[in-house]
Amino acid sequence: MSRVRMGMVGGGPGAFIGAIHRCAAALDGEIELVCGAFSRDIGRSRQTGEALGLSAERIYDDYVSMIETEAALPASDRMEFVAIVTPNKMHFPVADMALRNAFHVFCEKPATFDLDEALKLRKAVLDSGCRFGLAHTYIGYPMVQEARARVAAGELGEVTRVLVEYTQGWLSSAAVAGKEEPSWRLDPKQAGASSAMGDIGVHASNIAEFVTGLGIVSVLADLGAVVPGRELDDDGTVLLRFSNGARGVLVASQICTGEANNLSLRVYGTQGGLEWQQQEPNTVVLKFVDRPDQVIRTGDPFVGAGAQAFTRTPAGHPEGYIEAFANLYRAFASDVRQTGNRPAWRGQVHVPGIDEAVRGMAFIESVVASSRDQSVWRTMGEAV
Repeated sequence: MSRVRMGMVGGGPGAFIGAIHRCAAALDGEIELVCGAFSRDIGRSRQTGEALGLSAERIYDDYVSMIETEAALPASDRMEFVAIVTPNKMHFPVADMALRNAFHVFCEKPATFDLDEALKLRKAVLDSGCRFGLAHTYIGYPMVQEARARVAAGELGEVTRVLVEYTQGWLSSAAVAGKEEPSWRLDPKQAGASSAMGDIGVHASNIAEFVTGLGIVSVLADLGAVVPGRELDDDGTVLLRFSNGARGVLVASQICTGEANNLSLRVYGTQGGLEWQQQEPNTVVLKFVDRPDQVIRTGDPFVGAGAQAFTRTPAGHPEGYIEAFANLYRAFASDVRQTGNRPAWRGQVHVPGIDEAVRGMAFIESVVASSRDQSVWRTMGEAV
């Protein structure tokens, strides 16, 4: 089976997420990196491309020349989709140009700089007929798929309470702000309206909606910059109301000293509850009133089809972040194959896409507005 050809914008020296995307895309041998514009610094872009073994003519000075040149190549040679791993400010212009030139797009989150751009992007995706994938990595874990299936099957009864936390400690000191990687995340001109909520809060809202199958309809937020001098939030708490009337709490903080990457989700219903943690991703715990807790592990023979499709190794062999990311890339490559009438991966599952992109930006803007207006309830809006 021929590999799906990928280009990349961003992901040059010092940008860890670019390397993560490349590892994940390559894991199954179904995707090939054929070109890239890896940095605004031409020398650094060429340095990255050469280290990755790309030919000189496929290492571009900027995304415009990359898309224009690739579009002029024979269909059998040109890239088929572009992975966007730039600061948020550049997501929309790159994606929009790629879609207008009939290239599929796989993009880092949040999808755009603001909600207005997200709505424009949705129109561009629909007009193009191309695929759009969003890097909500945690949806790629088998046990997140299993958690969603258990809720959908009614094992928890009606969902009444959702608690989701995403805590990190890497911004707990002002000293980190001078380093290259985090600097743009704290810059409103590059990151947008939020740092903590835009970077990790949007992951938390996405996984809460994905597992429960419910939409967040309104929010009440208290955001702040704990470290003096920061223009954007590094910490925040949000009260949530869901489409079925359930209530929830979302915490997103990057100043929790000592925390690494601690995303956790608890969902409670009228008949039971469940718990999942990203730092122990191969386990889901189900809790009931009338019987003992049930521990479900990745690779167990009785898990559902979604978890099975995302499981790569036998039970007892831990699967982690790269595998979860690779699951999304494999599913996205399958979507691209379908548009080209080529054999697709049979274990098809949902890849977060343009709907999640718009909802994510609506969440970010709603919580920022709520906090700015002295923590009042804000509706997510009919547009999402």
